[in-house]
Amino acid sequence: MGSGGKQVALLCLDAVFAGHITKIYTQIPTLKLVATSSVGGFMPKMLAKMGKLVGKIPKGKITPLEGITVFEYHKDIKEKFSGELPDIKISPDDIAFIQYTGGTTGPPKGAMLSHRNFVSDVKIFQHWLSWEFGKGFGLSGFPFFHIAGLFTCANVIMLGWSQILIPNPRDTGHIIKEMLKYRPSVLANVPTLYQMLIKNPKFKKIDKDMIDFVISAAAPFPKESQEVLESVIGEGKLIELYGMTETSPLTIGNPAKGKKKLGHVGLPFPNVYFKLVDPDTGKEAPLGEPGEICIKGPMVMKEYYNKPEETKKAVIDGFMHTGDMGVMDEEGYVRIVDRTKDMIIVGGYKVFSAKLEDTLTKHPAVEMVATIGIPNPERPGSEIVKAFIQLDPEFNYDGNEAALKEDILAFAKENCAPYEVPKSFEITEELPLTAVGKVDKKILRRN
Repeated sequence: MGSGGKQVALLCLDAVFAGHITKIYTQIPTLKLVATSSVGGFMPKMLAKMGKLVGKIPKGKITPLEGITVFEYHKDIKEKFSGELPDIKISPDDIAFIQYTGGTTGPPKGAMLSHRNFVSDVKIFQHWLSWEFGKGFGLSGFPFFHIAGLFTCANVIMLGWSQILIPNPRDTGHIIKEMLKYRPSVLANVPTLYQMLIKNPKFKKIDKDMIDFVISAAAPFPKESQEVLESVIGEGKLIELYGMTETSPLTIGNPAKGKKKLGHVGLPFPNVYFKLVDPDTGKEAPLGEPGEICIKGPMVMKEYYNKPEETKKAVIDGFMHTGDMGVMDEEGYVRIVDRTKDMIIVGGYKVFSAKLEDTLTKHPAVEMVATIGIPNPERPGSEIVKAFIQLDPEFNYDGNEAALKEDILAFAKENCAPYEVPKSFEITEELPLTAVGKVDKKILRRN
């Protein structure tokens, strides 16, 4: 967490202190200070006491840590501090967050985002969707440690909206219950969680009139699933967006007003310089041809924390090389076709896994699918496609796995190019997901 003689301070809830910090603090040699807080500390004392008794408020015992100063905010700081506040000067270009990337394709890196980075992206996003102060109610399943959850929460606070907090986004029954009770106007989630929602029969009970927008970002969203979602929430209400931690996060999106294109992440935002680059030649790709998405603008991070070499590879001439492959059409709408690291090379042909997965989900047995490349033992340097299939629970399946694989293979041969057809299928009860809800291909590759 720190290096080069730096000292580290941690701010955390009492429950996190007791459950985690006490177990790992000896592994953080630079840790010198822990300041704890509590949910109940911000509430009236009687209400907090009742909340703790019935288990509605998280709590944890604060204990000494050897060699480390431990403060309880509400006891040691808030009540006792009476001196002058330190005169701290903060500029827009000071660091606001060191926000770690999800690490689905590699080890996590700390993106250093300045106040200017984050606030500019918040303001651009609100302008893009024409959101107004006091006129909305949000529900987001993104955790706050993820840039999408942090960004959504910041928008809701700045706009004076309320937000429904979802502790377990995989509990779709709870989400639907909260929607029926509070009637949120804006939902924000990753595609996998929307796919889970539309599989819950109770989701169809919601009143589509309460929904203004449904925001989807952070991972590819099969077009067929988008159409099913819009049949419940209302046509034209799904807004697919694109972003990454290093760009604070959003840079491309379908507009709130005007034409939206399902299956596309939309148009580059105002104040965003956008280009597609051939990863092999470094030259800009023409319209209609795939290239790596490169972004320049006030939302691009300053650097990766303590990783100068990684920063040089990622940010070139001010452009963030995202690692995502996209195609722009004649109207300027962008479609994501793959991660550069997820491209599968079959006999010299590029297989875009996102496109292939979108096709395979059209098979009635398939609820979700993830494809990876594995080495071809007969052709060094080439790969073969392996597909992991999570079955639709509503599919009438007699248990004959071999026959089902043959049927999916026949479907792939009919709907895909020959080099795209998977040579190996694995049926799984559940695909591994990251904490945010993306399919974790690192785990699939290890297996």
